[in-house]
Amino acid sequence: MPFTVNQLAEATKVGLDFYVKNKPIDQISVDRPFMNALNARKKDFPGAKEYVVEQLRARYSSNFQWYRGSGSVTYNERNTIEQVKYPWRSAHDGLMIDEDRLAQNGIIVTDDRTAKASDAEMIQLTNLLDEQFEVLKLGYEEKFSQAIQLDGSSSTDAIAGLDFLVPVTDAPSGSGTEVVGGIDRFTNAWWMPYREKGLVEATILDKTESAWRAVSKGGRPTHIFAGKDYIDLFRKAATASTAIQRFIQVPASGGTAVDPAVTGLAYNGVKIEWCPEWDDNFGGAVSPTIGWAQRCYLLHLRHLKLRPLQG
Repeated sequence: MPFTVNQLAEATKVGLDFYVKNKPIDQISVDRPFMNALNARKKDFPGAKEYVVEQLRARYSSNFQWYRGSGSVTYNERNTIEQVKYPWRSAHDGLMIDEDRLAQNGIIVTDDRTAKASDAEMIQLTNLLDEQFEVLKLGYEEKFSQAIQLDGSSSTDAIAGLDFLVPVTDAPSGSGTEVVGGIDRFTNAWWMPYREKGLVEATILDKTESAWRAVSKGGRPTHIFAGKDYIDLFRKAATASTAIQRFIQVPASGGTAVDPAVTGLAYNGVKIEWCPEWDDNFGGAVSPTIGWAQRCYLLHLRHLKLRPLQG
C-alpha cells in the first residue's frame, strides 16, 4: 500500500529528528582539523541584535613614576579595554525528495488517508532517507568548514573566517580591509598578525622560529595548521641532517625493517596538523595569491572561538 502525503511528511520529519539527535554535526571528520578544533572549544552566546561582542585588554595605561621623600605623584584613570565585535549569521542546508525520486525507489504517494504503507515501502523509504541525511550532514560540514576558514567575501551574509582574521597578504593602508572586528590594524599594531613569506628549504626553520617567538609573547600557540606544500618543505628541512637515524629498525626477532616515513611533525611540542582541504584551495572554491597548500598558521585557539547561538 502507498504512503499518504501526511504519512510521508511525518515519517521524514521523525527520521530527520532522530538522525540529527543521534548523529549531530559535531561528529565531524578528522579530515577537517580546523573545524574540529573550533568545535571542541566552542562557546555559545545567548543572542544579540547584530553583533557578538568580546572584550580585549588593549593597554595597561600605566602611571608609573619615580619619586623621593615627599615628592608629589599623580594618578590617572585606566582606559584599558577595547571592544571587538563580529556580526552573527545563520547557516542553512536542506533537502527535498520529489515524487519521481520516490517512485524510482518503489514508494507510492497517494491522497487516500486510509492507505497504509507496505513493509517493503517502509524499508525503501528508510534506506533512501538514511542516504539523504548522511549527505546532508557531510555537505553541511564541507561548506561550513570552508566558510570558517575563508574571508567571507563569497556572500554579504557569510561570516568572515580565518583568512580575514589572519590575512596572508597586506591590504593598502586606508582601504578599510584591515578593520577587523571594528579595530583598525594599521593604527593598532597589537591587532596586526605576524607574517613571514617566501619560505624555502634553507630558511623555513629559521622563519618558523621567528614566527613562533613573535606570537608567543602572550602565551605559546596551542595549534599549528598547515597545507601539504609547507609540510613537505618543513619535513625536508627537518630531516636533512645525516645525523638523524630514523629509517632503520632492528626487530627483536632479528633482521631489519626499513620505514622511511615521518610519523609526525611538530614544532616546540605542538603538532603540525595537515589540512587536506587546503591542498586544492577547498576544491577550487577560491584562487588566492598565496595558495592554501603553502600556508601554515600558528594559532592561540584559547582566543579564537566558534560562537553558536544557544539552543
